[in-house]
Amino acid sequence: MKRLDRIDYKMVRLLRNNARLSNKELAQAVGLAPSTCLVRTRMLQQSGVLTGFKAEVNPAALGVGLQAMISVRLKRHYKPDVEAFRQHALELPEVVRLYHVAGPIDFLAHVWTRDSEHLRDLAMTAFTSREEVSHIETELIFEHVSCQELPAFLDQQTD
Repeated sequence: MKRLDRIDYKMVRLLRNNARLSNKELAQAVGLAPSTCLVRTRMLQQSGVLTGFKAEVNPAALGVGLQAMISVRLKRHYKPDVEAFRQHALELPEVVRLYHVAGPIDFLAHVWTRDSEHLRDLAMTAFTSREEVSHIETELIFEHVSCQELPAFLDQQTD
């Protein structure tokens, strides 16, 4: 992977905060010619540093009344069971993020549901009914905020 310099980090920070920046605006902000900036942006994409651009949505505007994290513990750490559950969870339309984690649980599933009844039905039919699942716990999410800034320690890695 390409070693990033301070301009690369600045470009990544700016695009993380606003992926809709035009190339011209980005070039001006980092002090590059637009053609050079475009080449660097493409290199960041090709090297896998920038993996995509997305739109943030308001869940409530889509009819989501409740968000939750469902912690899932599998019966055993057997690769086919892990893969089977992972695939199943990723196919559920309510799962917006899935984390495979270490510790007393195996997966965290961030889910969007219409209401508490929908959440209960999801937990009972899509999670506890699975052969590989031994235990689940559900925590309601009152607020979900994404930090747009990159961690400050990354500044120490630049030239």
